[in-house]
Amino acid sequence: MITRRDFLKTTSTSMAAAGSAKLDSAALWIQRSVKPVVISDYSGWEFRNGGTENAVERAFRLITEGKDVLDALIAGVNIPELDPLETGIGYGALPNADGVIELDASCMHGPKKRAGAVACLQGVRTPSLVAKAVMDYTDHHLIVGDGAQQFARAMGFNVENDLNTENSRKLWREWKRRIDPEHWLDPNGDARKPIPKHQKDPGLEAGLSMVRDGLIREGSFWGTINCDGIGPNGDICGVTTTSGLAWKIPGRTGDSPILGAGLYVDNEVGAAGSTGRGEANIYNLSSFLIVESMRRGLSPKDAGMEALKRIKDNTIEKRLLNGKGTPNFNIRFFVLNKKGDYAGVSMYRAGETKFAVCTENGARTLELEPLLTGSPEDA
Repeated sequence: MITRRDFLKTTSTSMAAAGSAKLDSAALWIQRSVKPVVISDYSGWEFRNGGTENAVERAFRLITEGKDVLDALIAGVNIPELDPLETGIGYGALPNADGVIELDASCMHGPKKRAGAVACLQGVRTPSLVAKAVMDYTDHHLIVGDGAQQFARAMGFNVENDLNTENSRKLWREWKRRIDPEHWLDPNGDARKPIPKHQKDPGLEAGLSMVRDGLIREGSFWGTINCDGIGPNGDICGVTTTSGLAWKIPGRTGDSPILGAGLYVDNEVGAAGSTGRGEANIYNLSSFLIVESMRRGLSPKDAGMEALKRIKDNTIEKRLLNGKGTPNFNIRFFVLNKKGDYAGVSMYRAGETKFAVCTENGARTLELEPLLTGSPEDA
């Protein structure tokens, strides 16, 4: 027999458990009711490779169709990777100082807590897919150089001898002419003034002069697309892919394949990625810093601004400062949190001033929020 007291105790316990189950179900429902969002730098808006969708549109469509968030994002960035008109990413990108295209990429899968990356990869148009293969099939996070190419070939990727297009070769020849006019001539007899030999970094100055002369976009000179997204169940992933700095020293690796620098994802907090001067980003591990700042409660915009301030404060070498004593380079961050809130921030509102976003209301571009006024070239 059961006493009245035992009956009441058992009943209240059962009701509490049922109530707890209802609360857990409600909490789960709330977690799964996030509105999908995809954000990227301007490359995710500008390029379509002859198709009807840009990167953020394709990624958003696939996410809402139920595809894994990372697979959707990579399918999105494959568009500019394969587009020869985008000279900062993948096929037809601006090569290194020797005229060879070397590509970097990384990806992070929030719910699986896994990542993969490649650096200095030659001959594969879609390094983002090779980075995902590193994540899926190996215990490693980063494979580089000849090893990355051999891995890609072993995994069945098509490895080409040369990813240059006639346009990327033409631009490389013009860069060579500007830094070494005594040996590299203009067949058209162009008398454009060469870069003075006393320049601190004639290679960099030659590249920047080509940006100023409208021969290449500022975004293509620094390269890179970062694309991050959140699915309806709250899963967060990210991918960054690039050809790196135009005319770089062969073997140079920037921030894009470095976890915590060019990309960082925490499925419980959010994601951040970057374009711009990679060395500044690596030194400050800025994407990791941004995600940790959001963990402390900062909004995506404020977290991004905190990283920009950190970079500004840590930039003290004279060669990296303009006439106003602020950084003579630009850098941008694209930030997304667990709620689906997002922001795009930059050191300056200069060069590329917009970023891309796609939501249930469609794809659009928004203005980047700058930390500093003016431009990197301010005297």
